[in-house]
Amino acid sequence: MSDLIQHLTDQTFSSAVAQGATVVDFWAPWCAPCRELAPIMETLAAEFQGKATFAKLNVDDFTPLSEQYDVLSMPTLVIFKDGQPTERIVGSLPIDQLRARLQQSL
Repeated sequence: MSDLIQHLTDQTFSSAVAQGATVVDFWAPWCAPCRELAPIMETLAAEFQGKATFAKLNVDDFTPLSEQYDVLSMPTLVIFKDGQPTERIVGSLPIDQLRARLQQSL
């Protein structure tokens, strides 16, 4: 895991998404599509460096947060702008589709 993607906890979540654009990957270790998405997130975090912050939240460890944001399927990416969720992407998409969705949202 590179230092381009933050690992969030219930203690760090609010401050991490409070300012600017933040892409949060709600994931679980047992989720195969989540593991497929991990290297794609690394690539996109590098591409969007300076435009958005990328972070991951383990839904098994922080279930109340995932429930707060209605995360029912994984992976789910939620894009926050200044603390407010503005977009959600459910499922593992090819990198080109994810890149296009992020470019529209950021």
